[in-house]
Amino acid sequence: MSPVYSAMTPEASTLYQEACSLEYQHNYQQAVDKVLAAIKLSPDDAMLYTKLAGLYTDMDKYDEAIQAYTKVADLRPNDAFVYISLGSIYETQGKYTEALGAYNKALKIFPEYKYNYLNLANVQYQMKNYKEAIENYNTFLNTYAQHWEARKSLANAYLADNKPDKAVVEFENLYVNNNQHFDDYANYGIALFETQNYEKAVEFLEKAVEKDAENTTAKVCLALSYQALDKNDMALAQFNAIFKENPNLASLRFDYANLLADMSKNAEAIEEYKKYMTAYPDDSRVYKNLGIVYQRMKDYDNAILNYEKVLAMGIKDVDVEKSVAACYHYKKDYANAIKYYDELLVADANDFDTLTNKAIALHAMKKYEEAIALYNEILAEKNSEVIQNNLTDALVAFGQEELGRQNYSNATDVFIKAISRGTKDSAAYIGLARAYRACKVNDKASEYYEKAISMNPENAEYSNEFAEFISEINSVKDDNTATNGEIQAITITDSAENTEKMAKNKELISLGDEYYKTKQYDNSLQNYKEALALNPSDEVTLLKMGNVYKLKNDEANAIDYYKKAIFVNPEYADGWFNLGLVYANEKDVTESKKCFEKTISIDKEYAYAYYALAAAYESEKNKTEAIKNYELFLQYNTDKSAVAAVQDRIKSLKK
Repeated sequence: MSPVYSAMTPEASTLYQEACSLEYQHNYQQAVDKVLAAIKLSPDDAMLYTKLAGLYTDMDKYDEAIQAYTKVADLRPNDAFVYISLGSIYETQGKYTEALGAYNKALKIFPEYKYNYLNLANVQYQMKNYKEAIENYNTFLNTYAQHWEARKSLANAYLADNKPDKAVVEFENLYVNNNQHFDDYANYGIALFETQNYEKAVEFLEKAVEKDAENTTAKVCLALSYQALDKNDMALAQFNAIFKENPNLASLRFDYANLLADMSKNAEAIEEYKKYMTAYPDDSRVYKNLGIVYQRMKDYDNAILNYEKVLAMGIKDVDVEKSVAACYHYKKDYANAIKYYDELLVADANDFDTLTNKAIALHAMKKYEEAIALYNEILAEKNSEVIQNNLTDALVAFGQEELGRQNYSNATDVFIKAISRGTKDSAAYIGLARAYRACKVNDKASEYYEKAISMNPENAEYSNEFAEFISEINSVKDDNTATNGEIQAITITDSAENTEKMAKNKELISLGDEYYKTKQYDNSLQNYKEALALNPSDEVTLLKMGNVYKLKNDEANAIDYYKKAIFVNPEYADGWFNLGLVYANEKDVTESKKCFEKTISIDKEYAYAYYALAAAYESEKNKTEAIKNYELFLQYNTDKSAVAAVQDRIKSLKK
């Protein structure tokens, strides 16, 4: 800068010195009066105007101070510090554009003055010109690396400029090197949250909230960090605290609803999604997530309604299309499911999951030929045991349909395809036998009747039909003409009408019971089997067989006979209950629950079904349902010895 020469008269200098003394005593107004008097004597002295500007600044008379500094600038146009002083006043007034202009003039005059870069950066930060602010903060810090306030401002500028990773580096530097004075826990925690370092974010956000309970942003990031870490109970408590203080914070309702949905609080989640939806009706995410929750609740109509809103917004979301197709499929609205499957296949013809679902839908609609063609198409590209089994089932069903239509030749071809695939379904063999019988291919019919019976020896219908067939082909007709090939309805003779068989049956069951009591299980099984040969539809004896096998730890045979008992009598509560116990023993909780629920649907007072169902729910840690069913057990139970133990169980679960 060029040297400055004073033009102050001696009288003005005396007044100046008096003003300085008054300033020291904080008697600013009298000091101003002295300086103004001095200016009248020396109107071109820059020092007097500088002093006047400083006094006005101390008095918060910023406009007068600016006027005085402007005069100084006129007298000393190359004095960078005059512009820095002007910039400081403008900055104090919030006139950032004017402040920036003043600091830039100073920069042009004296670029070596590094502190001016800090001034520029601070103003640019206030003007949200974060990129320029960051550049100037870094220029300043290249010289003054330990200036912690500047580094803190740089960290916040990075955060505001959506560069949280760089903000984290600066905050870490501050925290490690200036720990005693570090206090920006909130912004450091927010930066860590933005970089998905949730564990560390929680550490600093908890400190921030403790320090400033009014910092809503820190609380929100803390709640979301807990949520990201699956600390759902802590997240829930934090969300509840936030909404208690800020009930109108609608933007957070979406994340809150997601948390509730993750915690299986479905009804509450739906309520929160709807609150969010009211404020943000055009956010497709809320409709998608509502659809997911409704689908989980098996409320397929509402799930479809919300999924289709997403699609109506013109959003191409394959997951949503698949979900809406699945909901229609679950509703057994196969036509609409197929409509969406076809749309998905236009986009990706090799989406095997969608191809599979379409084939299954066609199968369910009894469009067997289309389903079979699609199953074969899938298998040509990708082998799958599920598809192989489905194809075989579709062939068997199609064969049965063709048999019913009296398309015997086609039925024969279809059944042969199913059998060639290794099906274990006796329906394919009996179907092929009937087709051959209708076509008068008696040797083949006889062969497949025998195979069907060997696969399912306890099916009396097969045996009776085969006996009728043998009788038919051995009988001599007077007119030597063949039958018309139609399959007649089969009448199964009830063994209960045969007195002798009935007596023998009862005797065998009685013997089996005696052997059972003495734990001679093999002998009891033999007698029960002989009894069943006389009356295959006796569900009680089938149940007894299952019980014996269960005692022998032969779970597979136990399940088989329990299933036969409920097949014979689908309303046989004991059969369903015992089947459920075997599944429970095998840790198949899902199947066991189905059996116990079926037992209760048949007999709502079946106390131990409630007990078993409660135990199943308890194994899944579903305390609510466990308690509910234990209480129902107590309601219907007549076994007083079990009451105390169950009451203790309930108390334990309620803790």
